[in-house]
Amino acid sequence: MPHPRFSVVVPAHRVQGFLRECLDSVRSQSFPDWELIAVDDHSPDRSGEILDEYAARDPRITVLHLTENVGLGRARNAAIPHATGDHLLFLDSDDTLTPGALQAIADRLDETDDPDVLVFDYVRAHWWGGVRRNALAHVLAEAGAAPGGVFTAAEHPGILDLLMVVWNKTYRREFVERNGFRFPPGYYEDTPWTFPVLLTAGRIAALDRVCLAYRQRPSGSILSTTSRKHFDLHAQYRRVFAFVDEHPELAPWKPYLHRKMGEHCLDVLGKPDRLPPSAKGEFFRATARLFREFRPEGIRRDPALRVLERPYAAYRLEREAAAARRRAVAATARARRIAGERAGRVRQFAHRRRALDRELALYSSFHHRGVLGDPAAIHAAARELAPHIRGVWVVRPEHAHQVPEGIEHVAPASRRHLALQARAAWFVNDVNWPWMPVKRPGSTHIHTHRGTPLKYQGADLLTKPGARQGLDVPRMLRRADAWDYSLVANRHSERVWDRAFPCHFTSVRTGSPRNDVLVRGDAARGAATRDRLGIPAGHTVVLYAPARRDHVRGGHTEPVDPARFAADLGPGRTLVVRLHPSLADGPARGLGLAELHRRGVLVDATDELHVEDLMLASDVLVTDHSSLMFDYANLDRPIVVHADDLAAVAASRGLYLDVTAEPPGRVTRSYAELAELFASDAWRDEESSRRRARFRAVYGEFDDGRAAERVVRTLMLGESAPPVASGPSGAAAALPAPAAGRDDLLQRS
Repeated sequence: MPHPRFSVVVPAHRVQGFLRECLDSVRSQSFPDWELIAVDDHSPDRSGEILDEYAARDPRITVLHLTENVGLGRARNAAIPHATGDHLLFLDSDDTLTPGALQAIADRLDETDDPDVLVFDYVRAHWWGGVRRNALAHVLAEAGAAPGGVFTAAEHPGILDLLMVVWNKTYRREFVERNGFRFPPGYYEDTPWTFPVLLTAGRIAALDRVCLAYRQRPSGSILSTTSRKHFDLHAQYRRVFAFVDEHPELAPWKPYLHRKMGEHCLDVLGKPDRLPPSAKGEFFRATARLFREFRPEGIRRDPALRVLERPYAAYRLEREAAAARRRAVAATARARRIAGERAGRVRQFAHRRRALDRELALYSSFHHRGVLGDPAAIHAAARELAPHIRGVWVVRPEHAHQVPEGIEHVAPASRRHLALQARAAWFVNDVNWPWMPVKRPGSTHIHTHRGTPLKYQGADLLTKPGARQGLDVPRMLRRADAWDYSLVANRHSERVWDRAFPCHFTSVRTGSPRNDVLVRGDAARGAATRDRLGIPAGHTVVLYAPARRDHVRGGHTEPVDPARFAADLGPGRTLVVRLHPSLADGPARGLGLAELHRRGVLVDATDELHVEDLMLASDVLVTDHSSLMFDYANLDRPIVVHADDLAAVAASRGLYLDVTAEPPGRVTRSYAELAELFASDAWRDEESSRRRARFRAVYGEFDDGRAAERVVRTLMLGESAPPVASGPSGAAAALPAPAAGRDDLLQRS
C-alpha cells in the first residue's frame, strides 16, 4: 500500500475549544493524500472524545490516548513511530492550516525533489481578530530563489533567524528516522529539535506562502505563563551544544549558537510575565554561567551580551536606565511633534499673509501614494494646456521613488509642503486634504473622487456603524466643505455625492479624467503592459480585481480560488490578479498569490501603480462589488460580476444599487457558475454585449476622452469648453463655462 504524502501530527491537551477548527482545517484541504495522527495527551477536558469522533468519521485519522500527561514534545514522539507518510508535519492543536496549504507544500516538495526540510510561512492570528504576517517573510522569498530551490543553513543562515518552532516546516520522514531526531521533555522543546535538524539537513527548501495560522490567545500558551519551568530553556540549549559536540563538522556553528542562546535567555528574562519576580536573579545567574561555560575560544564579545559578564544588579540598573531612556525619547518625540505642529500652524498663517500664487497647484492622490488616478490625468493635461501653472505633488517619502522624473513633489506635513499649501491657488485631490486649518478665500479645490460610487460613502456611513469603524464622519464632512468643485462621470455619481456630502460644492459633469485613456483605448500602452508582465502573445487576459471586504477583519477573503480559476481557464488564457491596494502589504498575498506568481500559474499585478494599464492590457474583467467595473465599461470589453457575497456587503457596508439587477455583463453567484461561464464562452456572448451597452449608457454618460482637458480649460483657465461629446447614450451634455463664478457650473439632477 503506497505511503501518504504527509503525516500530520496533532498533540492535544486542554484544547477542546479550538480542536475542531484545527482538525477541520486539515480535513478541508484540497490535497487529500494525508494521514493525521492525533495524540490525546491525557487531556482532562473533552479533547480525547473530539479526536475519537473525528477518527470515526475519517479513516485517515488515528488517535493515540496516553495514560499520563507527558507534555508537547513527548506527545509528538509518541506519534512519530506510527507515521507512514513521506513527510512529517507537526500541527499544534489550536493552530490551523490555511486553505490550499497542503497542495502548495506538495507542489514545492515536487519542485525541489523532496528536500530534507521545507520551511513555509505563517501568520499570527490574534484572539481579537487581527492577522499579522511573519515579519521575516522576506527571508523565505530570498532563500527560495536559491539555484534549484534548495540550500543548506550555511548557504542561507537567515533561515535560522526565523521563529524557532517545529510547526512552520515539513520534514522528510526518512531523514528524521535516519538521524534519530526526537523531542526532549520540558518547555522550549522546539529549540533542541530545530537547530540540530536545520544544521544537519543537506537540502532545505523554502516556500514563501502562508500555510499556517498561529493562534495568539490572551492566555493559555505554555510559554506565556509565569512559571519556573522557563528554567528548562537552559537544559534545552545544553542539548543543542551536546548535539554539536557529537557532530564535529558542526563546530563552526558554536559562535552563532552561543549568541542565539544569550539573546534567547535574555529575551525570556526581559518578559514581565514569564518568571516569578523572586526567580529573575536566579535565572540571570544561571544564564550567565551557561554563557561562560559554552563560550567558544577566540570569539569577539557581542556588546549586546556583555551584560551577562556582569552582576545581576548591573543588569537591573542597565534595564532601568534603558527604560528611562525610552521614556525620555518618547517624551522628547512627543514634545517635538507638538512643537512642530504649532510651528507649522504659525508658519502656515504667516504665509497666508502673502498673496495667493495663482500659478501654483498642489496635487495628491490615494492618501499621498503617488502620481495616480484622476489628479494625475488632470496634472498631465495642465502641463500641456497651462504650463505656467506649477504643479507640485504631495507624496509620502516611502512612495517618492515612484514619482516620474521631472515631477516636483514634497513630503506631507513637511515645512515646504505647509508653505506651499498656504499659498497655492489650486488644490486637486481624490480624498480630503489634512493639515489645512482654514481654506483661504480665492483658492480653488477640485475634488475628483475615486470613481463611480457603489458602496456607501460619507454621511451615508452613519447608518452603518460597523463600516465606519475608525472613521470620523463629521470631520470628513467638515473637510469636504472646502471643496469648490466635485467632478462626476454620470448622474448617479452626482446624486450620490450630493447626498453623501451635503456640503457647499458645485457638481461638474466633466467625466472622469482617469478614464480618458480608457475611452481612447490606448492599444500601445496595453501591449507594453502585457510585455512588462510577461504575458504570452495571443493570450486572452482575464483581469480578476476583487474589492476589499470591509465586513471582514483584515479586508480579505478569497471568494475565488485563484489557482483553481487559473487552471480552469485552460490554455491560451492568462489570469492577472490585482488585489485592492490597501491589501498590498498585508498577509493576503502570502496566502498563495505570491507563490502562484512565482510558479507562473498567474500574474500578481497588485503592485502595478496604474490600474489603467492593467485594464488596457486585459480582454475581460472579473470583479464583484468593485467600482472598477464603471471605469472598465469605457473600454467596451466584457465584464463578469461574481456576486457570491453581495448580500453580506450590502448589509454591512451598504450599496447604492444592485449591480446584479442591471449588470454590465454576465453575473455568477458560485464558483461553479463562474467556471462554466468561461468554459462555455458565454462571458462574451450577445447578451453580455447588450447588458454592457445599457450599463455604459448610464454610467459612462459624460466620459468622452476629454475630461482632463475639460477640467483644465474650464475650471483652471476659465475658458469655455466644448460640450461633452455624445457618449454611449447618444446624447450630448452641455457644460457651461465659469463666466462669473462657481454657481454658473451648478449641474444638479
